[in-house]
Amino acid sequence: MQLRFSRPSRNPGDGVPSPRHPVDEVPPPTRMALLGLQHLAIMYAGAIAVPLLVGGALKLPQHTIGVLVNADLLVSGIVTLIQSVGIGKIIGVRLPVVAGATFTCVSPMILIAQQFGGGEAGLPTVYGAVLVSGVFGLVIARFFAMVVRFFPPLVSGCVICVIGLSLIGADAGLIAGNDPKSADYGQVSHIALAGLVMLLIVLLHKFGRGLVSQIAVLLSIVIGTLVAIPMGLVDLSGMGKVGWFGVSHPFTFGAPQFHIAAIISMCVVMLVTFTESTADIVAVSEMVDKPLAPGDLARGLAADGLSGVLAGFMNSFPDTAFAENVGLVGLTGVRSRWVVATCGGFLVVLGLIPKVGSLVAALPGPVVGGAATVMFAMVTAVGLRVLHKVQFEGTHNMLIIAVTLSVALLPSVAPTFYAKFPSDFQMIASSPITSAVIVVFLLNLLFNHWRVGNRPEVPAGTH
Repeated sequence: MQLRFSRPSRNPGDGVPSPRHPVDEVPPPTRMALLGLQHLAIMYAGAIAVPLLVGGALKLPQHTIGVLVNADLLVSGIVTLIQSVGIGKIIGVRLPVVAGATFTCVSPMILIAQQFGGGEAGLPTVYGAVLVSGVFGLVIARFFAMVVRFFPPLVSGCVICVIGLSLIGADAGLIAGNDPKSADYGQVSHIALAGLVMLLIVLLHKFGRGLVSQIAVLLSIVIGTLVAIPMGLVDLSGMGKVGWFGVSHPFTFGAPQFHIAAIISMCVVMLVTFTESTADIVAVSEMVDKPLAPGDLARGLAADGLSGVLAGFMNSFPDTAFAENVGLVGLTGVRSRWVVATCGGFLVVLGLIPKVGSLVAALPGPVVGGAATVMFAMVTAVGLRVLHKVQFEGTHNMLIIAVTLSVALLPSVAPTFYAKFPSDFQMIASSPITSAVIVVFLLNLLFNHWRVGNRPEVPAGTH
């Protein structure tokens, strides 16, 4: 991974700054609003998927899941505004970067909550760990930006693949249910509904044009929900119990609790988040033809750290740069960061309307699970694309990938694999994503960076 750094450009010879860069241009209000809504449509399904998955896996009440959704939208909006507008020279990359809840946190948060009481009882420990991980992210953001060479495509590709593969179990639970002994587990109608959503995504992407193709996931969820109404899978009774405006108060589920194993697990999640965001921020800077100035990447990563602090206080989730919106920037050619700032404003407004969260929480599990299956598989596909950049000839990189995948996926296929180990060890090793980061990072250092005597360092491919 190579970063290009530059200083502000000037016209040759006169010392006068060059005209405003397209990234800093402010489109007319109507156009800016429409383009901002387009970014919102692209990222919305992914943004709400994380609280839905976590809430569903922990069997939280619909109202509680609604609280998580609203908090998630609010924090995503705040961090998106910070990334695009910036706060002085302190935080924010000032590029068209949309922030949203990272899928990396799903498995660790579920495991932590289940380990420390289950359901709502485990959330204080979850948010205590998230809060500390956010502070950790703020502290190490600048250092991470300087040592990014230790996170080449070999490392990031493995981790991204594991993220997608490890989450498949979560969406399977939404579709078929979480209790095999239940009478309605694996209902054919539920699986068929999820299959319909997946088919709609494929057809809309294939035959849709313009915005229809771009919001295929969101449209498929809407259509799937309409189909689910006569099936009795949509319960909107919770909407009447919440107001139109409001915000969840800090530490809704109680004072944060701090346990070292949970904290280590979420700090590793923050490192993975930094790896994701680095790749996306670099991609955006290249797309908009604005090389990163010294410190820009560190300020962008610091915004991710701040999202962890806000999430710990506001019952939300750590954010990362959304790859979907990176693709939209490249597709549309719209480079203005103020368009993304408008999207952030919309997210904040949605986060302040509890009925929106309650409505989203009422979406049927098979519908969300069908859409999530496609999104998680896309995450895995992105990881494979990243690994395509890795050099294999004359290296040990194939072995590194094999060992990483085997260690990381063992707890996914055999959830009780580490049942006889100490609980703190289980907290870390039972998370596929956490163990993947640790293993691939150490193996990359061992094989591609550690020198023995005068032996030359083995090339690792693209760094």
